[in-house]
This record gives sequence, structure tokens and C-alpha cells, in this order.
Amino acid sequence: MSQSKQQVYRLNTGGRIDRSRTLSFTFNGERYQGHPGDTLASALLANGVDIVNRSFKYSRPRGIVAAGAEEPNAIVQLGSSEAGQVPNVRATQQALYDGLAASSTNGWPNVQRDLMGLVGKLGGQFMPPGFYYKTFMAPASMWLTYEKYIRKAAGLGRSPMETDPDSYDHFNQHCDVLVVGAGAAGLAAALAAARSGARVMVADEQEEMGGSLLASRETLEGKPADQWVARVLDELAGYDNVTLLPRTTANGYHDHNFVTLHERRTEHLGDTAPVENGHRQVRARLHRVRAGQVILSTGAHERPLVYAGNDVPGNLLAGAVSTYIRRYGVAPGRKLVLSTSNDYGYRAALDWKEAGCEVVAIVDAREAPTGDWVDAARAQGIKIIAGSAVIEAKGSNRVTGARVAKIDIDAFNVSGPVQELACDTIASSGGYSPVIHLASHTGARPTWRDDILGFVPGLVKGVQACGGANGCYALADVLAEGVEAGIKAAAAMGHAAQTVSLPSAEHLQQGPAVALFQVPHEKPTLRGPKQFVDLQNDVTAAGIELATREGFESIEHIKRYTAMGFGTDQGKLGNINGMAIAARCLNRSIPEVGTTVFRPNYTPITFGAIVGRHCRDLFDPERYTALHQWHVERGAEFEDVGQWKRPWYYPQKVSGKTETMHEAVARECLAVREKVGILDASTLGKIDIQGPDAREFLARVYTNKWEKLAVGRCRYGLMCKDDGMVTDDGVTSCLADNHFLMTTTTGGAAAILEWLELWHQTEWPELDVYFSSVTDHWATMTVTGPDARKLLGEITDIDLDRDSFKFMDWRSGKVAGVPARVFRISFTGELTFEINVQANYAMHVWQTLFKHGEKYDLTPYGTETMHVLRAEKGFIIVGQETDGSVTPEDLGMHWCVGYDKPYSWIGKRALTRSDTKRENRKQLVGLKPKDPKVVLEEGAQIVLDPKHAIPMPMVGHVTSSYYSPILDSGFALAVVKGGHQKLGETVYLPMADGQTFEAEIVSTIFYDPKGERQNV
Repeated sequence: MSQSKQQVYRLNTGGRIDRSRTLSFTFNGERYQGHPGDTLASALLANGVDIVNRSFKYSRPRGIVAAGAEEPNAIVQLGSSEAGQVPNVRATQQALYDGLAASSTNGWPNVQRDLMGLVGKLGGQFMPPGFYYKTFMAPASMWLTYEKYIRKAAGLGRSPMETDPDSYDHFNQHCDVLVVGAGAAGLAAALAAARSGARVMVADEQEEMGGSLLASRETLEGKPADQWVARVLDELAGYDNVTLLPRTTANGYHDHNFVTLHERRTEHLGDTAPVENGHRQVRARLHRVRAGQVILSTGAHERPLVYAGNDVPGNLLAGAVSTYIRRYGVAPGRKLVLSTSNDYGYRAALDWKEAGCEVVAIVDAREAPTGDWVDAARAQGIKIIAGSAVIEAKGSNRVTGARVAKIDIDAFNVSGPVQELACDTIASSGGYSPVIHLASHTGARPTWRDDILGFVPGLVKGVQACGGANGCYALADVLAEGVEAGIKAAAAMGHAAQTVSLPSAEHLQQGPAVALFQVPHEKPTLRGPKQFVDLQNDVTAAGIELATREGFESIEHIKRYTAMGFGTDQGKLGNINGMAIAARCLNRSIPEVGTTVFRPNYTPITFGAIVGRHCRDLFDPERYTALHQWHVERGAEFEDVGQWKRPWYYPQKVSGKTETMHEAVARECLAVREKVGILDASTLGKIDIQGPDAREFLARVYTNKWEKLAVGRCRYGLMCKDDGMVTDDGVTSCLADNHFLMTTTTGGAAAILEWLELWHQTEWPELDVYFSSVTDHWATMTVTGPDARKLLGEITDIDLDRDSFKFMDWRSGKVAGVPARVFRISFTGELTFEINVQANYAMHVWQTLFKHGEKYDLTPYGTETMHVLRAEKGFIIVGQETDGSVTPEDLGMHWCVGYDKPYSWIGKRALTRSDTKRENRKQLVGLKPKDPKVVLEEGAQIVLDPKHAIPMPMVGHVTSSYYSPILDSGFALAVVKGGHQKLGETVYLPMADGQTFEAEIVSTIFYDPKGERQNV
């Protein structure tokens, strides 16, 4: 690193910085100094750094243009360590801290001497709009290579390669009034709403609240405006009903006044969040706010003038020049030329003059400018050149001069001789554009106003705009609009208005502005020097004109063809100028051309804030049953089903050697078939359904009938999507006439509950029915096998006799002294009782079962054994035997479809289509390998002729395949085209290693085909 450099452009006095402390930082490896209160941008300007980046497309040198969120060029990479890297940060929004390390995102070998800049100098000829689409179309095989180098040349920041050490928060909040923007209008609105007693939140993206008042020449009550800001903030901070959020950007405005706020909590302190009391602080927070009323007091962005060479470092917005001088104590140059079309631009020249720097001239596009600021400039002896504009900035790495000429705006030409003024800084002002982005997020279209030469936001119910965001710029009027908005918003939430006395503001006479969006040049736009409209995306006036010549008329098409308004910029500076240029070329008015659609996010937001705490261990939360610890202690291996940890199998040690999964599963299967086994089935989805119309609702979502299901009985059901394909299955039990308990697959529980709510809320709102997820409330223990009745009978008061407690019945009673529901349902084909108890009692009941089960050799079994047992019976698993293209009839489950139900049900219409009735659809069958030792691969493709030339016609695939210890053979379930008509036929399964297996198509039921064992 080189030695620290002197702050050559820092003024001796002024600004809101803390001059008593010095901060050290680096930029592109050079060490510099600044002060607390600086932004990275103001510190770079203070140290005379001209080039901060290279442009996106042409790799032209770029300097700082603005002072806020609208900055298009100073996009930097932050971070002194790999883990602390943050890409694409605006230097104008990054507070300076000691040790800050930043670098440009583009430029090789460095930003001062970039080899890509040579290409950029020829870019006008070889890189017009659509260049990439026209040039890199062929050969298609080269596109990945093209893309690699195009992306590399684009100059975007890079993501860190190490784990982010920081944490982030999400807050869900409600308020009566949300005020977005804490300038003059926002503070006045917040004050009015707060005094009424409304719950108020105020969010402002700057480090300090106060907006433009922090750098204003104007006074309130004869005192500097920032004194009024301090008093208002002190009062607001004293209210319990007010939340102040500085460094907080409203990034998205969604339906029903739902606004997301990105709060940068510790970005101003270091690369990573500091550690306090042994804990790392939160780096950023995403507030998810539901507001009763929203007040948009987001202000306006100053528009630059579009003239040749307007991207050379040293070209700044007039308002930015004032901000750097008055707020940061930095004059970003020595000799200024101001080009303006309105009175507001004059403030930059007056501030520059007061800072002790030379104002070469004010170049005003108006023929006879008048107003208080114009008079003040004349009184200061500043030269004013009327009816003229800067038509071209001279210089390469820094402005060296300004070419000035008289212009005819209506004829769009240069109407007088050109003179060149020596200067190092050009400030321009083309007027103001209200910040309409957030309002546009709601879908409301903005409205053009000729009186302000800008669009104002379209508004939806519950939102107001005031101040600059509403096209109001005079300070007294801004304050009045703010108070009115705050009173209206509070009143809408039921709060009575309170008196708010407004401070007196200077009333300044101003002359009318002139509409100047592009400055003419001696040469035609397409042949003259580049005039940049969108500085971030290298969009020129010539590019927009070319787009219209090539037939693009919609502003949205022009945007996409030229890239105007894309990226992190979102058209903050250039869009209005671009629309005006398109309108001129198309011979239309600006409102006829319209504006592009702005979308969230308003400015870039870190992925960390979006993710919040949902990362690392919480990215995909693990869910445990109430019996999880018991499984862990018994050495269970687990598999993930949905988010649940389910016991997969229980390996035991035999003769000092731990069982393999195959050995453990075989032992568990035989235990269930020959004695008794137990499964923790708590993860099955359970949905409590109640209401007078519950039966009808079930009949509409299931394929079978439910009208006559008696209390105490259960029924298996299939659920289809509206395309007729099976999406879930399960048993639903009738607890009372209007009360049912639906079980679903473990992985599908959340989706099915959402599916039920979707149909109820959107299609059948007239049905009186309610759904509640109770999966976590109940623990389920499945006791299954020939000795199941004997075991359960020892610890329950329920009559388990086969005649009083039949298959598909349920009963309530006590198990191990605990209130329970017991269901006689079987997923194994064996005698089975499913015990449901309140989850807190699960361990007691489970341990009691094992205590009494010792004599019966009670064996726990896992999901792998469950799969083998159910497949032996031909029972399906949704998601394994089904893949979104399987109907109930494909599964051979015609018995579960009620075509004669009195009303339609989901999927019925689809099941009558010719496609779903085809005979050669893939249908579920059993496969018996010719070699009983073979266990076919799941997913293996099935062919009819193994000698067919490749590619072989494939007729199906294996869905489930296991070894059955009770059958002492491999077996499988599969879907085969026309499989129901192919029983007894031989099919072939070619494998990747060259082997081909033979199998016979058989029934899906391999064991106990009559179902006698479950009915004992």
C-alpha cells in the first residue's frame, strides 16, 4: 500500500463531518483518509479520485455523478477479507469507516489503464444496441465461450467464495402509518401522524434523517434547516408510538400495503458485524411491514442533461455538487461550468462560489432566466450565458473544458457559434423526476405533468404521495403537503388530527423551467460524439434513436433492446431523458410513449437480508417426532422425508458385528410377519376437518364417496389434481358427523393442506368447512403383526375383539392410562393397530408397549422395512409409484373412483378425456425376476425386445424394488404400457453394465392376496 494521501479537495470548513477524527481507508490498493460522516464517495472526491470505475459496455472511465441512491457509476466491491466481500455497493450510500477496503468492479489490469477501453473507443461502430444478439448467434456451440467473456467484460462485482460470518434478521411488523422518506415532507407527515396517537414507522435510506434539508441553502424560521430537522427528530424519538429507521430502504411495495424495508444495521461499522458481549451483532434486517396507510415522501431525483461527453469524470449533477459542498465539506473541483434548464441548478453555482472556488459561467438554456436564485448569481458577479447549453464536455480521464453554444430547443439544433470554456467540473440540471418506483411496484401507472416536466406516481387505496415525490418542490409547500398527508393517514386509521405549526420558510420567486432532455450537437446524434442517457448501462441517445429506426416503438421494447433502465440503476437518472428522446424520434408526446415498469428491488439488497435466519442449520429445518431420542439411543439410521427425520432401520450387533441395512431390514420384516413390530408413524400428515359441509368437501377432493361414512369408521381415499393425476392418498376417519381426521403422506402434508385451502377459498367459498394441521399434536405408533392384539390388549381398556373392532374402524379409550384414539388400519397387510396419543405422552406409551412387548419379542422397524411390507401387498406410495402422470385407473384402483357421485370432483372431467382412457397408458404391475436372487434397480427401463437396435423402444420403468425375506426372492412394482393386459408376459431390463434381466409381469399383490391376515 502506498502512503496516505492528502484530502486535496476537502474544504477547510463546513459540512456535517467530524473533523476531529480521521479514518483511513483504501481504494484500489491506494490508502486515503476521510472523516466520520463521510460516505465513501465524498471521501474519494475529497482525495481527488476521478476514475472510480469503467463503464459496463465500452469500458470508458467513469467518475462520481450523484450523491445518493441514483448514482450510476460508483459501484464498488467492498471487503478486506474474502468472507467479507460485498459486490455492487454504491459508494454514495456506503458510510466510511476505519479500515474500509474498496475496489472498482471493472478495469484490467487496473481502472486507470483498462485494455477493454481500446474496444470501447471503437464501440460506436462495432457495439450498437443489439450487438450481442446480432454478432454471437452462430455457431451455437460457441455460445458458452462467448458468454464467459461477455460476462467478464461486463464489470459486475463478484460474490464471496467463503461463508458469510454474519447473521441477518427478519421482523414482521404492523403500523398505522408508514412514512417512506424522512426529508421535509416525510418528517412533517410523521410529526402530524405521531401527535394524533397513530403508530408510526419512518424509514429513510440515508445515514441521517433529514433528506435535502441537511444540505439546503434555505432556512426555516430564519435558521439553518437542519436545526428544525434535529428538533423534529428529538420529538419523534420521544414518542412510544413512533419507530425511526435510518439506513433503511423501502425496497418493495406489495399488495395490501405490505412493504419490505431493508435496514443496514452495521454496514457502517466494518466488513463484518462487530462482536458485542461475545455475540456478533446483526448485519442487516428485513422488516416485513403491513401498514394501514403509506405515505410516500421519497423526494425526486435530479435529471442530468444529455450532451456529448457527459460521462467524462468531472460531470456531476448540480444537486450533488451542492450536497458534497454543504454536507460533506468537499468541492469536487476548482473551476465549474453549470449547465441548467431551471432555477434549481443555480444553487450549485452559488454554493461553489461560497466555497471559494471559481464559477466560470452558468449556461442557462432559457432565453431570459429570472428568479431569486438567478438574481443572487448575478449579485455574486457570476457570468450567465442565456439561451445556451454545454453541448460537449472535453477531456478523457477528467473534464478539461466545456464547449458551449446557443441552441434552438424546438428545432433541436445548435443555432450559434461554439465557444470553449476551460474548467475541470461540469454540473448539469435538467429538472427533477419524482421518485415513482415504489408506487409503480403496486401496478399503478404514473401520470405525466407538463407543469413539472415529470411523471408523478399513480396511487392505490391507502397510499399518498407528498413533497418532491408528488412534484411539489417549494419548501413551504412541501411542509404543508407533508402535514396534510400525515393528518389524512392518521384520520383514516381512526385518530383525531392534532395541531402542527409549520415553520416559516423563505418564499423564493422562480422562473419557469424549459423542457430540455437532450442537448443538440453540431453533428447528428448518430454521427456525433456519444451522449449518454443511461450511464450505468452505456445507453446513448444514438442507441435509442437507432432502436426507433429499427422498428421498436414500445418503450418496454426499447428498454430491452438498449438495456436502458436495467440493472441496479432501475432508470433513476436516465429513464425520463430516454423516454423523451424516444418520443422525439417517434414524433409522439412523452405521455404517449409512457414510462417503463419499475420492479422490486428499488436498490440492491443483500441475499443475507432476504434469507434472514433461514440458512445453515435453519435453511431446511429438521423436524423430530416426540420419540426421536429413543430412536437415537437405539442406534437407528435416519432418512429425510420432507423435513422429518424418520428411522430408516435399526442395525443391531450380531456376534460383535453390526448388521448391514439388508440384514436389519430382513430381520425387521420377518418380525412383523411372524410376531409383532412397531413403527413410529407420527410424521404422517394429519388434517383436522370440521364444519357442516365437511362431507361434501371430502367428496369433492377425493375420487370416492364419503356421504355415508359412519362415525367410528375410516376410509381410504385417492386425491387427484385437476388434470386427473394422483397427487396424494391416505385414510380419513369420521370422528363425528361434521368432524373428520384426514391423513396424508409425510412429505405432502403441507402441500395438501394448501391444496384444500386453495379450493375452499377460490372455488367453493360457500362450503362451511375448516382445516387445521394437527400433525405435531398427535404421536402415532403402529403396532403390527400376528401378536399385535395380544400386546395391545394388555395396556388398553378398548375392546379389541375382531367382531367389535373391525378392520377400518377406530375407537377411543385409554392406552397405558393415556387418552388415545386407536385405528385398525394396515399398511403392511398384517393385523395392525395405529395408536394416536397426545404427543407429550408418546414416550410413556411407547416405553410401556416395549415393557409389555418383551415376551412377544416386540421389534421396532423403520421406513425401509415399511416399504418392503407395503410393496409385498401392492400398496402404493405417492411419489414413488406415481410421478404426476398416473391416474387411479393406471394404478388398477378403479374401485376407488366414484364416477356416479352426484356432483363433480377434482379430476373427474380429466379422467374422461381420450388420453386418460388410452389402453397403452403406463399401468402399475408387479415384476417377478426370473432369477429370484436378482433385485432389480429402481428406475430401470423396461423393453419388450432386448435385441432391438439402440435406441430401444422403452415401455415402462421400475418404481419400487426390494428383496422379500418372506418370499425369499426379489420383487418389484413397475409401470408398463398396457401392463394390465400383459400379465404373464416376459419383459427385459437392460442395464448400464451390459447385463439384461428377465422378469415376468404379475399381479401387484405378492403376499396374502385375499387379505386374510389383516382381518384376523
